[in-house]
Amino acid sequence: MSSIEFLALLAAVGHPQRLRIIAALAERRMYISELARRLGMSRPLLYMHLDRLEKVGLVEGSLDLSEDGRALRYFELVEFELDVDVETILAAVRSDEEQGAVEPASKDEEPPPGP
Repeated sequence: MSSIEFLALLAAVGHPQRLRIIAALAERRMYISELARRLGMSRPLLYMHLDRLEKVGLVEGSLDLSEDGRALRYFELVEFELDVDVETILAAVRSDEEQGAVEPASKDEEPPPGP
């Protein structure tokens, strides 16, 4: 995982509303209107948060037909484990360096002057 992917994942879970969405979907999958009512959130705002969670692979959306033939958009939580420690951060930075996204820090480079 690159540092950009790592930061996107942290940003996705670093919002109170998205944590509430994850908690609700941990119980079971729900269709969008049900989830919006349960969380007291507008559907457009909920879609924005779900899109962020879906882009980093924490939730999945699907269309299902109800008994009366209506298309319902369901979301469910994807099993995940989030480990944030020094090794995770180092691995993300190393991945960027290996892909040429950033230049490796030189050991004899002096830090910028402080205030």
